[in-house]
Amino acid sequence: MKNNCLLLLCCILLASISTAQTNTAWQNKKCAVVLTYDDAVPQQLDNAVPVLDSLDIKATFYLTALFAKDRLDDWRKLAAKGHELGNHTLFHPCTGGKGREWVKPDYQLQNYSVQRMLDEVRMTNVFLKALDGRSKRTFAFTCGDMKINDSSFIEAMKDDFVAARAVRNEMHTIDKVDVYNTDCYVVNNHTAAQMIEWVKKAQETNSLLVILFHGVGGGNGLDVSVSEHRKFLHYLKEQEKNIWITTMLDAAEWVNKYNNTKK
Repeated sequence: MKNNCLLLLCCILLASISTAQTNTAWQNKKCAVVLTYDDAVPQQLDNAVPVLDSLDIKATFYLTALFAKDRLDDWRKLAAKGHELGNHTLFHPCTGGKGREWVKPDYQLQNYSVQRMLDEVRMTNVFLKALDGRSKRTFAFTCGDMKINDSSFIEAMKDDFVAARAVRNEMHTIDKVDVYNTDCYVVNNHTAAQMIEWVKKAQETNSLLVILFHGVGGGNGLDVSVSEHRKFLHYLKEQEKNIWITTMLDAAEWVNKYNNTKK
């Protein structure tokens, strides 16, 4: 009887320790959700930002300077509201070829050198600082491409960025997050219900969920309808007591801080 009581007490203590660790991992929430928007699509400003602001949800916008140049004042105002402006290169270079005929020869990544990539990315940081006055920055790989031919370029850029977002439909617990290769779920005409399932999975597994939007009510083939986008954001807000909704920069800095304290 005594042994059974001791065993039960040990189980309770272990469960308590596990719960405490889980709760502290994401600012005392079950998971973290980061909303990212790529390519400086105008419909993001017109259709997504008003909903985000009405709910006081901060997001990360990865700007390609070439695409952002026509609405500089709007992007500047966006940053002043507390949203993050991330680096998505000057010209959005991608590996061209079969299935990517839309990539112009001048911006095919296989025609770049690592130095050219570094120069253009660093120039984009200058462009972004002129908009928001900030020095800390995160990066998003264009088209998810992480190499120029066989050469990875992120190692040479680590001093320029706190984190980098990749493109894979995966989520991870805080101890498994690679901040320079952070996975995300790409929205491609998904419904609010489908996106909510991602969030529920993140809560169940105590993971970081990064979501990538392009078009919102148009502007890009990887689109989400205005109504489904709105429904999803309202769901997130309703679940805020369980979900830490944050920017890519804040999430990455927290991951680094948390994991460093566990070493």
